[in-house]
Amino acid sequence: MHPINSLLIKVFFVLIAFITCELSYAGTCTIHVTREACPGMEKDSYAKCGGKPSCDETKKTGSADACAKAALEACDNVAARQKQTKAKKITADFDGAPVEGGKNFCDPGRPDFNKC
Repeated sequence: MHPINSLLIKVFFVLIAFITCELSYAGTCTIHVTREACPGMEKDSYAKCGGKPSCDETKKTGSADACAKAALEACDNVAARQKQTKAKKITADFDGAPVEGGKNFCDPGRPDFNKC
């Protein structure tokens, strides 16, 4: 094989590898969580945030849509915590930009909230 052809083939494969890596890029999804505790349950409700009502969780996601899905899933208030956490407010940023305009992903009318 001619040396130029061999070089072109190598360059071609390097370009393909670079493009593939760029397509699989995972961005940073920052989920901002604020909990409202049931009366007298602040310690238990805030335990997931180191004893504070608000904290951030960081995840790697492939898009702002995937980040929005993760934020919506973070709204779940499982049965064991429904007597501890009255409500949550969750917003998210993907690579520093607010997801869906900075909306609260937790609908206050959810059936797993206000169970104190």
